[in-house]
Amino acid sequence: MSQQKKTVRDYIRTIPDFPQPGIMFRDVTTLFADPRGFRICIDQLLDPFADQRFDKVAALESRGFIMGGAIAHQLNVGFVPIRKKGKLPGSTISEEYVLEYGSATMEVHDDAFKPGERVLLVDDLLATGGTAGAGVKLCERLGAKIVGCAFIIDLPDLGGRKRLEDMGLRVESLCSFEGE
Repeated sequence: MSQQKKTVRDYIRTIPDFPQPGIMFRDVTTLFADPRGFRICIDQLLDPFADQRFDKVAALESRGFIMGGAIAHQLNVGFVPIRKKGKLPGSTISEEYVLEYGSATMEVHDDAFKPGERVLLVDDLLATGGTAGAGVKLCERLGAKIVGCAFIIDLPDLGGRKRLEDMGLRVESLCSFEGE
């Protein structure tokens, strides 16, 4: 009897009712904690972009930083953190975006990109696309070109992929969880 190969999805733990009742939280920390799972994740996130050249990897706070650092290291390019407002020292630009109940603001250093730099944007989860969309706008405002967006998990029912694709972006994800 042959043993079936594990997929990235197999390493992701689901925690019901977190952070509130009715939410099925997809916990990627179990993926990151497993050396084989983490390696598979990074390799598979890069695979669709094997024919592309990047100058920088930009990642969204906070779990995106874990993947972004590993991907930047593997590609031998710079890493740029895109953070919540007030978390970066130095001069920044900001982009506000709408949440279900209110708004939030993301920031990046105003010297993070040179015009024309090719960027891969990464995060662990694509839900509504609000945070990712704000990250894309920040990069583009500094003259960078987003070559693609890579996510571990897509929640397609929340519309984030369509939102980013409507911005003309290439979107890749390793797995999806429908209906949640």
